[in-house]
Amino acid sequence: MAIDPQSHVLVIAGTDSSGGAGITRDVEMITALGLRSCVAVTAVTAQTHQSVEWIEHMPPGLIAAQMRAAFAANPVAAVKIGMLGAAAAIEAVGAVLACNRQVPVVLDPVLASTSGRELLEDDAIDALTRDLMPICQLVTPNLVELARLNGSVSAPDEETALFQGEKLARTVKTAVLVKGGHAVGAQAVDVLLQPNHPAVRFEAPRLQRGMRGTGCMLSSAIAASLACGASLEKSVRNAKQYVFCILARAK
Repeated sequence: MAIDPQSHVLVIAGTDSSGGAGITRDVEMITALGLRSCVAVTAVTAQTHQSVEWIEHMPPGLIAAQMRAAFAANPVAAVKIGMLGAAAAIEAVGAVLACNRQVPVVLDPVLASTSGRELLEDDAIDALTRDLMPICQLVTPNLVELARLNGSVSAPDEETALFQGEKLARTVKTAVLVKGGHAVGAQAVDVLLQPNHPAVRFEAPRLQRGMRGTGCMLSSAIAASLACGASLEKSVRNAKQYVFCILARAK
């Protein structure tokens, strides 16, 4: 995989003052993989590692203006989307991306913080699936997010999770990576579901000690790999292996 150090990944997400998640994690990961980042801030948050104290959403027009400026200033080779917050922000992001369809987009559908604080308004779910997911190359929900996107309960087993993932992939007509980090078992299993392709499993030993921001790290690593021209399957495989190594060293 050839790395062009001038290639940029545009990160569209919120800040996290604790440094444990959000744009901080995204930029760290992309930089570690040898690429550069540009950003469009969707929200500014005051957080500790235990709770979210304050959320200030950026105006949709400002989010769109940041994106347009990033595309104008840099050779953007991929986009990673995290926290969006509201339907108006989703619509603004979708409108700019619709004018840049040549760039692969990875969406990590951040619906709540690790501490349980809601980060996406209820009425924004429809906008997310209708306006944004269909123009993404990959959506990366965990089991809790996957259930909410389907209007269901969290899957008790892999079979149910795959059913929910396939349903979402059919609805939005794009690839879905069903993440198994919230499941149980000796192996942490993620499954890539692509329309008209067989499911692909990615396994790694389940680590007992977790870390905040792993969803940000994984989706950013996938976007960075796509920016270098790797296939979707190879990008997911590379990203999962890289993030696992980071988590294993941190335990």
